[in-house]
Amino acid sequence: MECRRCANSLERPGDYCLQCETANADAVVLDLTRERATVTALDDEEVVGQRVVTTRPESSERWVGTELRNYAGQITDDVHRKRPEEVYATGDREVLNAVRAQLHYPLYRVGGDGDPVEAVLARKGDSPLEVVEKPVAEKLGGSHSTLIGDRDGYQVIRIAAEHPHVKKVIPGPIDAGGSGSRSGVRAKATRADGTGNVRLLIRDGSSVQENRVVTTARDRESGEWVREDINEALTEAGFREE
Repeated sequence: MECRRCANSLERPGDYCLQCETANADAVVLDLTRERATVTALDDEEVVGQRVVTTRPESSERWVGTELRNYAGQITDDVHRKRPEEVYATGDREVLNAVRAQLHYPLYRVGGDGDPVEAVLARKGDSPLEVVEKPVAEKLGGSHSTLIGDRDGYQVIRIAAEHPHVKKVIPGPIDAGGSGSRSGVRAKATRADGTGNVRLLIRDGSSVQENRVVTTARDRESGEWVREDINEALTEAGFREE
C-alpha cells in the first residue's frame, strides 16, 4: 500500500507515513482470542488493511505471563504503527486487558456476537463520543458510598467505570427486600434513558442496589452502545445477570 498523500510505499497497509507525517487509517478494530488476534485498519468506512497475530499459550506458569505480554505487545505494536484516532476491541478478556496495559490509546469495547468490524462501521457515521480520561476512583460519586457484594461488587462498579464513555457511577441505596439467590454477585446494565445514561443493577443474595451510570452519550441510541459494552464486559467477567 502507498501513502495516500505522498505515495511513499508503506511496510504494512494503513501504517502512518513517517515521510510526510500522514495517517492512512483513522480506526483500528481488534478481534482477540487467546491464540489469534485479527487487527483491522479502517479509513473512513473502508477496510485498508488486516493482519493476523498468533501465539501458542504456555502451559508452564513460569512462562505464561511472558508469553501473554509478548502476544499483546505484537498486537499493540501493529496499532501504534497506524496512529489511529480510535481503537475498538472485542474478545478474550485476559488478552484485552493485556493489550490495554500496553496501548497508548483509549480502548472502546465492541459488544455483541456479530462481526466487530461491521459493528464499528455502523457507528462511524456518527460523531464520536467524548472520552473521559479519569481514574476509576474519581468516577465513583454520590452520597451512598456503600456497595453490596464486597470485593465482587466493587469489581462490577470498576468494570462500568473503566468504560471510556462513562463520566461517573453513582451508587444508590440498597434494597434488602428482594428474593434470595445463591448465584453470588450478579449485575446488568439496563436500557439507556433519553439522555444516554443507564442503570447498573447489582444483586447479592436478597439485596439489590441500583447504581446510576452517567455517560457521555447524547441520546438513547448512543447510550445503548455503552450499555452493550458494559454488559459484554460483565459477561466476560462472569457477573452478568440474564
